[in-house]
Amino acid sequence: MLVFALAATSQDMASKIQNEIERLQTALKEKPVTDPNYAEVGSMVDAALQASARASDARRFYSSLESLGQAEGLVGGVRAIVDKTPLLKGGLPAFESEWGAASLRLTRFDKQAHGRKWESTPVAIRALSEAAQGKAIPLLDGARGFATAKEPSDGLFYMGEAEGQAEFAQFCATLNPPAVKSRFPLRSYLPELQALQAKTNAAFQPPRSIELHPRFIALNSTIKLAEELDSTRFYAGSLYQYLEATRHYGMLDAPPLDDAGQSSLKEALAAAEKKLAASTGDNSIAQLFLQRAESQTTHADGSAPSADEWRGAQVILDQVLPAYEAARLPASPMQKAPGKTVEITLVRWPYT
Repeated sequence: MLVFALAATSQDMASKIQNEIERLQTALKEKPVTDPNYAEVGSMVDAALQASARASDARRFYSSLESLGQAEGLVGGVRAIVDKTPLLKGGLPAFESEWGAASLRLTRFDKQAHGRKWESTPVAIRALSEAAQGKAIPLLDGARGFATAKEPSDGLFYMGEAEGQAEFAQFCATLNPPAVKSRFPLRSYLPELQALQAKTNAAFQPPRSIELHPRFIALNSTIKLAEELDSTRFYAGSLYQYLEATRHYGMLDAPPLDDAGQSSLKEALAAAEKKLAASTGDNSIAQLFLQRAESQTTHADGSAPSADEWRGAQVILDQVLPAYEAARLPASPMQKAPGKTVEITLVRWPYT
């Protein structure tokens, strides 16, 4: 009976993911984006939805949800371009009216998210939901800034993306995954985040800071999001983004893998997954990263992984999983900086 119940809940989760994928695909077909400025976004959505479907078919549900969340935010953005552009003939006042309505919705969703009782839901699903919800309000605020500084239409995509992120956060809360027996011991991850930020600052030196500038941007924006989630007690989302930032940091120095290294990596990933599956605790966030690594090293279509995919999977095994194990322990005391300090943050755009 227990096996049947687990299979039923897994099937229900797979069905909901597939239905959501189809809903997003239908939305794009019914109202395609014809603006050439957003052609690349359409390709990104298609790739993310295909990745989500493949992961779901392989029963890598956490990885499937991760890709689905990426698609949902982008779909929200392109839908806003299609649906709301005609409404902006009234200029900035018309945009402000749309923005105000969106702000009310997202503020209500945010309040609901902070009061949500996750009970026995795997922490990875909670983390994906919290991370998405945590992006929504800053994206909405940024949309208003773009509309004011440039043109109202420049804020539409980000306003729609904010709503897409909030919708995905709510979607995660509707899932009915197999219940976990032992809950993950969530806490603040600010000590780890501050330590990682210090390492990042020290690593930001030429020529690497120039050669790897996009990766440093991704690393710092991920740390920023993790700290914001942590400050609002979205601790599952904070842990998820801390581990993602750890992966970004590891990629700064990750060496390429030869054939022998690739073979050893695949064996080690299988062993790590087997170990986690045998545990009675909630290791779903670790499984999320392992599922991503497995998708990177074994393509469903039989194509060869890229050098970066091999490197990324190795970083997950060597650095992300140890960081995850350490995060299960109580936090270390935070180091106080001697004397007076002033922290200056230059913000260009949320999470970029």
